[in-house]
Amino acid sequence: MTAVRSLVLASGNAGKLEEFRGLLAQSGIAVRAQGEFGLDDADETGLTFVENALLKARHAARATGLPALADDSGICVDALDGAPGLYSARYAGMHGDADANIEKLLAELHGVPDERRGARFVCVLALLRHPEDPQPIIVEGSWHGRILHARRGSGGHGYDPVFFDAKLGQSAAEMPLAEKNRISHRGQAMASLRERLASL
Repeated sequence: MTAVRSLVLASGNAGKLEEFRGLLAQSGIAVRAQGEFGLDDADETGLTFVENALLKARHAARATGLPALADDSGICVDALDGAPGLYSARYAGMHGDADANIEKLLAELHGVPDERRGARFVCVLALLRHPEDPQPIIVEGSWHGRILHARRGSGGHGYDPVFFDAKLGQSAAEMPLAEKNRISHRGQAMASLRERLASL
């Protein structure tokens, strides 16, 4: 199989682009944003993280002619039967409104004790070498913690201010980016992806 030297990230999320460039910096792979090509986000019509990641990667690969990497990720809360899940980015109705999403999540969990606030971030990465790639590379990572009762920290993005890692005693928004990249769901998935890419 041909080695991947350059790819397009199938996301318009600036925070994700920064994370992926950092995570792939040591691999020698140049990461370009789909916005550089004037490409809008794909419709996420899948019923699983895997399906949505493949839809997004195929959309970007077809439009740009480059290998495409997509992630579909979200936060799954035990007390909410896995919600927001696939709808994490638009939980409050408008896509990408992190403040509104957090407020809705905290409202849904109002009065729920710590022992029932377990949650996990999930990330599925799909890499297509071309739009009709019959054997895409698919990897997954998950990061377990719990939902705080209020925000802590000013870093990160999305639900980071209310996601607490008990082992480190910090919210994801309080962690240095390098530490978060090492242990996060996306960091775990990316480590698996780098291993797969190195074997090509």
